[in-house]
Amino acid sequence: MRKEVVVSGIRSTGNLHLGNYYGALRNFVKMQEEDKYNSYFFIADLHALTTHPDPKMLHENVRDILCEYLAAGLDPEKSTLFVQSDVPEISEMYLLMNMHVGIGELMRTASFKDKARKQLGIKTDNDGDIEHEIIGNNTNKRVNAGLLTYPTLMAVDILIQHGNYVPVGKDQEQHLELTRRFARRFNSTYGVEYFEEPQNFNFGSEPIKIPGLDGSGKMGKSEGNCVYLIDDEKTLRKKIMRAVTDEGPKVPNSPKAESVENLFTLLRVVSSSDTVAYFEEKYNTCEIRYGDLKKQLADDILKVTLPIRERFFEIQNDEAYLARVVKMGAEKARETASKTLRDVREIMGFKPF
Repeated sequence: MRKEVVVSGIRSTGNLHLGNYYGALRNFVKMQEEDKYNSYFFIADLHALTTHPDPKMLHENVRDILCEYLAAGLDPEKSTLFVQSDVPEISEMYLLMNMHVGIGELMRTASFKDKARKQLGIKTDNDGDIEHEIIGNNTNKRVNAGLLTYPTLMAVDILIQHGNYVPVGKDQEQHLELTRRFARRFNSTYGVEYFEEPQNFNFGSEPIKIPGLDGSGKMGKSEGNCVYLIDDEKTLRKKIMRAVTDEGPKVPNSPKAESVENLFTLLRVVSSSDTVAYFEEKYNTCEIRYGDLKKQLADDILKVTLPIRERFFEIQNDEAYLARVVKMGAEKARETASKTLRDVREIMGFKPF
């Protein structure tokens, strides 16, 4: 009986942070222990080129994330861990799949609009005519085509492994819906039932959203509001103690400011229920000392991150082990990918003489 396939990846754009861990990585580790799944977890270095094309940093970022995957508990004997660019079939199928994708549907994606405006330096929150903004912009900045076709590459990542489930957050749901659309379109165009439509993986609860330390928004590398999994103790404590708060409640049971609620959200994720209840009571009785809350929060985050950090540096120094992991992962990922590409080529009419 064929096991259901889970596929997910993280872009190699810098070290992983608490949001990556609680939003994805921790769940990856849980999934690999489920015997009913074949899990494919990759490092999305091709995706990284859309916003981080620096060749000096590309390999270093890939290597760091591989070490963080392993340090957090991913096991190459239980999951297929691979680097996206090590599977050349992905790049070829990306080209073929783009022949079935419309420019308009790509330009309407929310993530493309947002990232395109950032690359052009346009500060706007509206959903105006992004095509006009791109074509009519007379600066030397440009939006690369890879950013536009990002959803196609994401679809190929999933479909080439015949993924059944993809654990994605709210910001990627639109891309997953496009993947389903592209699968249906391919099947309809060629009169086949080749690709199944992948579904979002349901962990039985809402995805955990880890807020940043700057008082608003989620934790993100580009926002500079992160606690990284390999931060040393001094750096981590300094970050937490500098987190934005307010002057404190003036009346009992008053609503929390967004910045304060963010700290409580972090506390609920990393601390015990007794600890959370203690600080909730202190807040509601106007007795809270944010310094105490931050010290406790730092202590509890360090219980999670310090073992990962220690393991990270052990793995980082084992070049032979890292080489074996990526080689084994590429071989396993290419087994399915090469067959899928052969099938797609044949379905589309590319046949040998």
